[in-house]
Amino acid sequence: MTVHQELRTGSVLAPQTNQTSITQVFRYSAATWNTHRIHYDKEFAIKEGYPDVLVQSHLHGAFLTKYCTDWSGRDAHLMDLSLRVRRFAVAGESLTIVGTVSAVRAGGEGRALVDLALVETRGSDQEICVEGSATIDLPLTWLADGAWS
Repeated sequence: MTVHQELRTGSVLAPQTNQTSITQVFRYSAATWNTHRIHYDKEFAIKEGYPDVLVQSHLHGAFLTKYCTDWSGRDAHLMDLSLRVRRFAVAGESLTIVGTVSAVRAGGEGRALVDLALVETRGSDQEICVEGSATIDLPLTWLADGAWS
């Protein structure tokens, strides 16, 4: 496992970009039983005032979850995730997530808790679509000496 020597409050994590598609948004609606037509019917979405079918709020949440678990790995546990969708994104849009460490503190025996502030932006205009936060429980061996500052 990699030791992250620069993991401290204020550390900015590597970005992760998710390219959405109409097929993905349609399938996500089907898998989650989301029958709202703005997620699969372009004409209906336009009639409702949107430029195209919309990415579901829960899909934004799934992207944030994936970001956290991809970054933290198998020995970690995502303890808490919250998000607020501020702007819509349409299918076909690229969405980039960046996390910033807001705290690193002691967890249970041999563990540390890392709090992240999360931001997801649209590729077309860099507007923020989602803001969120997460708490991840990591093994202490994951952290380098001095990571508590």
